[in-house]
Amino acid sequence: MKKQKKSYETPTRAWQGDRIDEETNYVYEYGLKNKREVWKSQSKVRNFRREARKLNATQDEEREQNLIGKLNSLGILTKDADMEDVLDLNLEDILERRFQTIIYEKGIANTPKEARQLINHGHIMIGDETVTVPSYLVKKKEEKNIKVAPGSKKVVKE
Repeated sequence: MKKQKKSYETPTRAWQGDRIDEETNYVYEYGLKNKREVWKSQSKVRNFRREARKLNATQDEEREQNLIGKLNSLGILTKDADMEDVLDLNLEDILERRFQTIIYEKGIANTPKEARQLINHGHIMIGDETVTVPSYLVKKKEEKNIKVAPGSKKVVKE
């Protein structure tokens, strides 16, 4: 069995007022559980950007297209994006593609916190699968298949 490792890095300086305020705003705006979720999303952005810098140095066209294709399928970048767009990624780009945020923006939930609760309790489905992970990054092609689970008492406002 593979040993699990942390999927995020904590801030190097613990008490920076500006950073703390910014993270707190993200937690409230996107209905996150805690700042660890902000740090995980920051790590995803950091990893994408690191990979882009590495590919810029090696000039590997095939891997560049694979990275851009992956980000395109996640809905983070457009189809005609280039490596500069990957380097311009920011935290909001990742947070906007979270399952929880998309449920809130579609109007299935009234607040981001309610969206999180509906997901955790299994009231929301993607296609035929119930997804109970609020941080799941929704692909573009899956977005139109999001629906309230049958038998759920949640009434969708139309």
